[in-house]
Amino acid sequence: MRSITVDLGERSYPIHIGSGLLRKIGERCREAGIPLRSPLLVVSDSEVAPRYLAEVEASLHEQGYSVVSHVIPSGEASKSLAVYEEVITTAIQAGLDRSSAVLALGGGVVGDLAGFVAASYMRGIGFIQIPTTILAHDSSVGGKVAVNHPLAKNMVGAFYQPLMVLYDLDTLSTLPPRQVSSGLAEVVKHGLILDREFAYWCREHAADLLALDAEALGYALERGCAIKAVVVGNDEREHGQRAILNLGHTIGHAIEAVGGYGVFLHGEAIAIGMAGSALLAAKLGRDQGIYEDTVSMLSALSLPVSLPAEFSEDELMDAMMHDKKFKEGKMTFIVPDSIGAVSIVNNVQQSDVREVIAQLKKEGSPW
Repeated sequence: MRSITVDLGERSYPIHIGSGLLRKIGERCREAGIPLRSPLLVVSDSEVAPRYLAEVEASLHEQGYSVVSHVIPSGEASKSLAVYEEVITTAIQAGLDRSSAVLALGGGVVGDLAGFVAASYMRGIGFIQIPTTILAHDSSVGGKVAVNHPLAKNMVGAFYQPLMVLYDLDTLSTLPPRQVSSGLAEVVKHGLILDREFAYWCREHAADLLALDAEALGYALERGCAIKAVVVGNDEREHGQRAILNLGHTIGHAIEAVGGYGVFLHGEAIAIGMAGSALLAAKLGRDQGIYEDTVSMLSALSLPVSLPAEFSEDELMDAMMHDKKFKEGKMTFIVPDSIGAVSIVNNVQQSDVREVIAQLKKEGSPW
C-alpha cells in the first residue's frame, strides 16, 4: 500500500492507495474516531453501487456501524441542487448527527456531491472519499466540493477536507477505456504543471497506463496525488499557487457547460482545454513546442485535443464569462511556460481567447 499525507495542520489527512481497501473501510472509520452510535451515510451512483456498495456496507456493519445508503443516477447531471436536496433528505431521515460521516463511493461526481452534503449538513460532519475512478484521484484530494448550476460548473460549493482518502486500485479494473483516458487527463496535468519528468513519463508509458498495468498505474496515481498534496498544502483555499491546478479548466468547464455536461467527459473537456492553454501560450510568446508536446502527450492517452465544428464560439465565451476566474472584463488563465512549469496570467484578453477557440475548431475531429 502507498500512503501520502496532505499536510494541513490539524486538518491533515492520509491518502491510502492499494488493493483490497474496500474490505477495510470499517476498520479505517474506527481508527478515524467515528463513533459507533452515529449513523453513516454512503453515497454512490447507479454504475458503482451494484459492484461495490455491498462490500462497503458489510465492512461497516462488521465493525458495528449503522449504515444508510443513497444511490444517485450516474453522470454529471446528478451534481445538481435537486439531487443534493434528495441526499440531504436521506441524511435527515436516517438521523445523522454531528458525529456522523458521509462516505463518497464513486467518481468525481459522487465525491463532489457527497462532500458538499457533508460540508453543509449540520454545518459540517465527517467526510471520507472512496474514489473508484482514475479521474477521482484529482477531485478526491484537496477538499473542493460543489454542485453545478445550469449556468456554470461548480458554482455552489465549499472548501471542505475529508478525514481520509481510500483508493482501492481493484475498483479501476472495470472502467471502460474512455473513462480510463478521461482520468489520465488529470494525471498528466499534474506533470504539465509541476513535474516535467513525470509528464514525459506519462507519454512514454501511455500504453501501460491505458492497459491499467498495476505497477504503472500505482506509480502514476501516487505521483499525481503527491503533486496535488504539495500544492494544496501550500494554498488550501486557492489564494495563490493552488490556481495552477486549474490548467485547462477555464475552457474545459465551458465545453462541459455548452455540451450540457453530456458530450464530453470531464477529463476529455480538460484535455481540450489544456491544448487551448498551450495554444494561448504560443500566442503570448512562449515556445510553440509546448503546444506540440502537450498535444502529443494527450493524444498518446487517447484524449481529444480539438473541438467539434458545431460548438458555438459565442456560447463558449458566454460560459467562460460565468466562470469564477472571470473578473472585470479580463480572464485568468493558467498558461504553460514550459512542460512542467506554468504561470497564472490575470489579464488575458477576450479576443485572444476567442482566437484560441477558433483554432481548436480548425484542428479537426476531436478524436
